[in-house]
Amino acid sequence: MRMAWEDRTSFDAIERQFGLSNGQVIALMRRLLNRSAFVRWRKRTAGRHTKHDQLRGYEFGRFRAPGQRGD
Repeated sequence: MRMAWEDRTSFDAIERQFGLSNGQVIALMRRLLNRSAFVRWRKRTAGRHTKHDQLRGYEFGRFRAPGQRGD
């Protein structure tokens, strides 16, 4: 639920990690959140480019901040 609530985590990343489709994540959030919180979340995520990898403009890969070290 925390990954879905986070605006920067895409539905595609959730699907890769947990095997839940976009619709399954929405159904889970509908079940776990109270109505007003769910409505706020859906309004915030609907069409948001950060929630869909294809709209972000880059292919699958791990996000790495410019100042982050490592491979």
